[in-house]
Amino acid sequence: MKLVVGLGNPGKEYEKTRHNIGFMCLDNYLGDVKWSTKFNGLYYETNINGEKYIFVKPQSYMNLSGGVVRQYKDYFDIDIEDILVIQDDLALPVGKIRIKTNSSAGGHNGIKDIIANLGSDAFARIKVGVSQDRSVDTKDYVLGRFSKADMESIVNKFKDINKIIEEFDYSKLNELMQKYN
Repeated sequence: MKLVVGLGNPGKEYEKTRHNIGFMCLDNYLGDVKWSTKFNGLYYETNINGEKYIFVKPQSYMNLSGGVVRQYKDYFDIDIEDILVIQDDLALPVGKIRIKTNSSAGGHNGIKDIIANLGSDAFARIKVGVSQDRSVDTKDYVLGRFSKADMESIVNKFKDINKIIEEFDYSKLNELMQKYN
């Protein structure tokens, strides 16, 4: 069983903001599905290549995502190696993707909270570059919307992100990193 978590903030005012790239990736992958609610998160269950996948969009706001992830992990008895988190990353150019595991939060408060709640950084991550404008306060920047050109760069990466979700297997993480990083 796999747990795929897209990070973001709930509410219309945060839709299509840089910080909501995780939600956007799940919406792109799943399309128009009926989400259920549990543990302060929206979730959807499906099978991919014969394996059960649980997709989650925490509704606790970004900085408190860890408690939601922990509850799903515990309830469904999911191994940490079977968790894939999709997050925004200020250090990467817009649209660039990186697969990582066993790494620090790098200043990302949502990831910091997940690491604290899981007691480990051994889960896999897809970091999606949103760049950074140092002339704008970081909080305002990540809560800002993409320009049309930047959104096109993100949309062009959805196909790769979708393939990573479908091919996700911790034992093959190095192969995925070589293929997509």
